[in-house]
Amino acid sequence: MNEDTLALRRQMVDICRRMNSSGINQGTAGNLSVRDGSGFLITPSSLPYDIMQPEDLVEMDFDGTYVGRRPSSEWRFHRDILRERTDINVVLHCHSVYATTLACHHKTIPSFHYMTGVAGGTTIRCARYATFGTQELSDNALEALQERKACLLGQHGQISLGENLEAALWLAIEVETLSRIYVQALTLGEPPVLPDDEMTRVIEQMRRMSYGLAPDAEGVADVARRRT
Repeated sequence: MNEDTLALRRQMVDICRRMNSSGINQGTAGNLSVRDGSGFLITPSSLPYDIMQPEDLVEMDFDGTYVGRRPSSEWRFHRDILRERTDINVVLHCHSVYATTLACHHKTIPSFHYMTGVAGGTTIRCARYATFGTQELSDNALEALQERKACLLGQHGQISLGENLEAALWLAIEVETLSRIYVQALTLGEPPVLPDDEMTRVIEQMRRMSYGLAPDAEGVADVARRRT
């Protein structure tokens, strides 16, 4: 095992434990995968994160073969997402409480709050239900993730994607936070949603800020600039 792969495995273990410490995951629920070379690394089945070690992570190829422990039962959607989505390198799945609450009602998260745009669109969709670990579940997840970096899984949980491990964890926590706010907002009735044209502006601002550009409107003279 080379040093880069060992470092990646250690970071995966750290992210898994932070999934639990952040409250978005419990026990042996949830799973994590990262693109590595011509295949990917994935968490093993039924091994608690607090005792999992870097060597326990499973090497898988896109043909479904693996080396080491038995992989997570959800390896199919990890494989399929990484194979289809060349824009991302990490797939994080968890059963965070509020996201799963909405998923149990098959509710899509609308643009009731501008931060819905962090998943890449005007909504965070909920995939149709299918039995865990099946190809049908993978197919449904891919459909819900079209042009998105996160989705809910009907009566199951959530999936968040990222270019790297930190980004995927950050997004999963954001999806859970949005889910909690939405569940609480629903106690007052269905909240109003932001129009698509405003969400288009929001998503563009988010894209620009990811490149370090402040969200200043064009033509506005009062802009933030570094002091010389």
